[in-house]
Amino acid sequence: MKALICGSMAYDTIMVFHDQFKKHILPEQIHILNVAFLVPEMRREYGGCAGNIAYNLQLLGGNPLLMATVGDDFAPYAARLDNLGISQQHLRHIPGSFTGQAFITTDLDDNQITAFHPGAMGMSHLNHVSDAKEVSIGIVSPDGRDGMIQHAEEFVAAKIPFVFDPGQGMPMFSGEDLKRFIQQADYVTVNDYEAKLLQDKTGMTLVQIAKSVRALIVTLGGDGSLIYTDGKQISIPTPKPEAVIDPTGCGDAYRAGLLYGIQQGWDWETTGRLASMMGSLKIASRGGQNHQPMRQELMALYHQHFGQRIIL
Repeated sequence: MKALICGSMAYDTIMVFHDQFKKHILPEQIHILNVAFLVPEMRREYGGCAGNIAYNLQLLGGNPLLMATVGDDFAPYAARLDNLGISQQHLRHIPGSFTGQAFITTDLDDNQITAFHPGAMGMSHLNHVSDAKEVSIGIVSPDGRDGMIQHAEEFVAAKIPFVFDPGQGMPMFSGEDLKRFIQQADYVTVNDYEAKLLQDKTGMTLVQIAKSVRALIVTLGGDGSLIYTDGKQISIPTPKPEAVIDPTGCGDAYRAGLLYGIQQGWDWETTGRLASMMGSLKIASRGGQNHQPMRQELMALYHQHFGQRIIL
């Protein structure tokens, strides 16, 4: 069966400024800010939450279906998806628009200045869950506001269980909007900062949120993750990564592990550990889609880290 991944497709343009921002931004002149940074290092990565989740799910042997809106500049990304064997059946081209674009400038202290252009994402509501067939699970990840609301409603109407993953899209929604998502979803996943924001906006505690869904998953970066389910709290460790290079896309890799484990009917300890291992694996490479382990390697890594065997 297939996993329908609703969310963003984007290009990440990452630039490195070989100095510190603080040396070039004068606090007393912030009201007339006018700065330029020479960035001799620049790279372009394939990204977007949906793209990253699908990439990682494919690595695990899953069957991802992307549902997203893209712009006139999508051809290089489309060629990549073809090479990976990831279906583009439910990618909708929006003429006259750009694919989502993130422009990230990092200084030597790892401070970042980011500008994000949503582009075609704003038309994500033109896609419909009902158009996808043989879907056993879905995810609503950051995308256009109207699209996220609509896709959640359509998953419910189609009786397809889904994960609500608000991510950086959370500021677009009111507390009542978020409560509605929680009522509709089967699973909710957030990082620790987003968990605090979700509680503040909804007025609900994590325990209350967890009672409304099959599982609430809160990731804690290098400290692992917590899974709230059936009135208990399961602590999931994070394997030590080979290197800490770039956190971009780690959360998406984790979510791919969740989707795979849920589809396989695994218990939460096994599912959480696989998800955590995927995030740890990703952080050792730059960009969201440059790690390339084979399934045999993933199974061996799981056994190495957790002392148990899984079959992918």
